[in-house]
Amino acid sequence: MKTAPVVAASVEIGADGLPWSAGFGDRYHAAGGALAQARHVFLGGNRLLGPAPRWAGRADFTLLETGFGLGHNFLATWDAWRRDPRRSTRLHFVSIDKHPPTRADLQRLLADSELPELARQLVAAWPPLTPGLHLLDFEGGALRLMLGFGDVEALLPEVLARVDAFYLDGFAPARNPAMWEPRMMERLARLAAPGATVATWSAAHRLRKGLAAAGFRVESAPGFAGKQEMTVAEYAPHFQSPPPPGGLLPAPSHEHAALVIGAGLAGCATAAALARIGWHCTVLDALSAPARSTSGNAAGLMHATLHADDGPHARLLRAGALRMARAMAPLLASGEVHGALDGFLRLEPRLDDAGAAGLLGASGLPVEFVRWLGRYAASARSGLALATGGWYYPEGGWLAPGEVAAAWLRASGARFIGDLQVARLAPTTEGWTAFDADGAAIASAPVVVLANALAAAPLLRHSLGDAAVTALGPLAAVRGQVSAWRWQAGMPNPRCAVSGAGYTLPPLDGWLWAGATSQHHDAATELRAADHVYNRDRLAQLAGIGAESVGTIDAAIGRVGWRAVAPDRLPMVGALPDLAALAPLTRADAARLVPRWRDEARGLYVFTGLGSRGLTTAAIGAELLASWIGGVPCPLEADLRDALDPARFALRARRLSQELSA
Repeated sequence: MKTAPVVAASVEIGADGLPWSAGFGDRYHAAGGALAQARHVFLGGNRLLGPAPRWAGRADFTLLETGFGLGHNFLATWDAWRRDPRRSTRLHFVSIDKHPPTRADLQRLLADSELPELARQLVAAWPPLTPGLHLLDFEGGALRLMLGFGDVEALLPEVLARVDAFYLDGFAPARNPAMWEPRMMERLARLAAPGATVATWSAAHRLRKGLAAAGFRVESAPGFAGKQEMTVAEYAPHFQSPPPPGGLLPAPSHEHAALVIGAGLAGCATAAALARIGWHCTVLDALSAPARSTSGNAAGLMHATLHADDGPHARLLRAGALRMARAMAPLLASGEVHGALDGFLRLEPRLDDAGAAGLLGASGLPVEFVRWLGRYAASARSGLALATGGWYYPEGGWLAPGEVAAAWLRASGARFIGDLQVARLAPTTEGWTAFDADGAAIASAPVVVLANALAAAPLLRHSLGDAAVTALGPLAAVRGQVSAWRWQAGMPNPRCAVSGAGYTLPPLDGWLWAGATSQHHDAATELRAADHVYNRDRLAQLAGIGAESVGTIDAAIGRVGWRAVAPDRLPMVGALPDLAALAPLTRADAARLVPRWRDEARGLYVFTGLGSRGLTTAAIGAELLASWIGGVPCPLEADLRDALDPARFALRARRLSQELSA
């Protein structure tokens, strides 16, 4: 998906006292009141009020809105849902808006809301105006608002969800015709769950005709505030295709339990994400406690990145950093996790101030997310004598990965079994069983998640053969050594996390850390003096001082670990491809068409390849995996989901084979 800068709404108060869009020349809601309109048109029209609300008794209920506006429909829905004792366990509210308000405008325009506490929470959670999907959780995670900032024509095809009710809102068809086109109704049908309903204040003939053509049974209903009619509809197609094997499947009917193998950042994040949607996990690890392997460094960096083309890497790291900053805020405030997400500086010697201003202007990214600091401003912020300016991410920084993983594991309520190596997995009629090296059964569950980094491949080989390893895709072991010196006066004293040629961060428990090496095909476990020298020299270069000011090599401590890195340097997240089932297919040219190791009884999933960016990608990757497993809305755009799908490697090999044989 090609992203575009998000342009904030221009909202004015008209002579009638109602908020108006200067861009569209239309008001945001009817004169009868925004919340009253939301309750009559959208909640009432979708049968979510009254004696038998459609979300009653459901585990998950999903709504999609085609125009967030000022959030009144969301607030009214939140209020109705939380008041209803029969409500669904979880509510997913997906909303798209091309021109969302800034936080300041939202606060101003909701200042007199009839739901002040809910409005205050919405304003406090409001994200920076960056393109793509944003996850905002309320009610302890039971209510999720998934905001999509971008043109509905571009973003709606990238949404993956099974929608139970649609709110067709937005400015009038005469003012915003693209939102009401028949092709938009076809895209709604693609997302519709069986029996999905639609409600809108519009009674336009073209709209109704488009809904009917897309498989909806359309009816008229009494309008709101003097409007004679509105439109309601129910999805009743003559035929509905089953979802593809790699697509978003309905929530499985089997027990919602999973074995998660690996208790690093990926595994613990997975347990927490699955717990949020009602799953119970058993987390298995070869070591005695979580995050003792690659995730066991004292500290690591968490930050986004900025690329001119805004490709998959930049989009993933942006989504991941925004999600992680939100998830970590309460843990940092309580002291459960040590770290500081109060600023990260990425030096960029290839850019001067003018070049940076041009790139930032073209990206349209707001200063709340990233801004350029010239050399002197960067030096002042970091406390180091820097030789260049760099990109400053106000919500980036550093975290203690072991504490993050442990906090996620506690929050999940998962059963943890440590000091136990899983040697083999075997499918059963009811799922999967994990065995130890002696052949004794450890645990069983319908779903298994391989979150054990480089150990995933040998486990698959011992369990399902070489074809399963090929299906996983190539993973390289990249050795990294970090180094630290006891801090004392005269040494660099960074005020924030900084990276360039190497990285450093504020002294942690009296130690100044620097790193890290990156060495392929290197299995050496011992700390090496040469690597300490390498890390010290890069730290000295970063800080603009002599190496002797950092400390002696004899005084250094450190740690060695191995990153699991895919060739494209993106994580692998999703159901494992079934290459035997793929081979005879003549049409499988997209990731979602590739057969998988999952069916009605069981599922085998992977979450690995996080490389050096685990603290940035673990939370959003786990949310993505929870969508794969539990059938809840996907937190990333469909093309980005495909970019992380492990099936991408099988598809590339298949295309290459076909080209060579052509």
